Amino acid sequence: MAEQTKIKTSIGGSALIEGIMMRGPQKTTVAVRMADNSIYTEDIEFDAISSKGKFFKLPMIRGFVNLIDSLRLSMKCLMLSAEKSVEGTEEENEEPSAFEKWLEDKLGDKLFGVVMTFATILGVALSILLFFAFPTFIFNNIAKVAPALDKGTMWRSVFEGLLKIAIFLGYITIISRTPDMKRTFMYHGAEHKTIFCYENLEELTVENVKKYRRFHPRCGTSFMIIMLIIGIVIGLFITAKNPLLRTLIKLLLLPVSCGIGYELIKICAKYDNLATRIIAAPGLAAQRITTIEPDDKMIEIAIAAIKPVIPENGEDRI
Repeated sequence: MAEQTKIKTSIGGSALIEGIMMRGPQKTTVAVRMADNSIYTEDIEFDAISSKGKFFKLPMIRGFVNLIDSLRLSMKCLMLSAEKSVEGTEEENEEPSAFEKWLEDKLGDKLFGVVMTFATILGVALSILLFFAFPTFIFNNIAKVAPALDKGTMWRSVFEGLLKIAIFLGYITIISRTPDMKRTFMYHGAEHKTIFCYENLEELTVENVKKYRRFHPRCGTSFMIIMLIIGIVIGLFITAKNPLLRTLIKLLLLPVSCGIGYELIKICAKYDNLATRIIAAPGLAAQRITTIEPDDKMIEIAIAAIKPVIPENGEDRI
């Protein structure tokens, strides 16, 4: 059952390393738990593509644009949280290795940014391999044994789509067992519960926030699941069987999946009826993995992040 709220807000956020980012209509704030147990907050300057003209805010266009903006902003905030969360710790003060010294000499202050960029490129490459090429490769080999499955595009699209969802859920289930990611998913839960508390117009205190659910229909996890399901439908119209060609076509159609997924997420966030509950259900179920009940200190971080981004004029209210 959906969480009943008194208002709907456009404010959203993301979990970081020992912190949370909250983004409102006027400003974006990061709050991070420091090694000395204090809370560091910083307003983030961000030049969003979506603010450059009305074209980028059009339905179906804004979905892909907002995805790019979200990735850029999340990376910037993630780098800040990673830096601040280790200040004053043994990890920060430990002697760097010879290789690390060489990298620092060559790259200087750009080292962390270069490392994060490389990690991002590697992550994107692995994602394309796992979510686009691999399912096609697997189905092609199954079709050699059972040729009847390869008549038409329905079985291929369904198989590839379900395999993508299984890979995604399997991956986040595995990483959720690691201590660092478990804490990140706890911060994710704190973010959702705090937004729900604000949407119910309650005072933002730890005790009030703790009462609310950690599953929110307007979430990146839900967006991913919806996109994967939409991909099954789009796959029905792709006749190519070659893994490379099929992967290329799917990548070219990614803005379409993003556009449809984004619009559906906005509808689910705005309305609460049987249709929106059905659409939101798979994503909300997946959030049982990507969100974990937070502790009080994590909720304090979420409150510290959301308070500065709440506009006085109610501009955030949907």
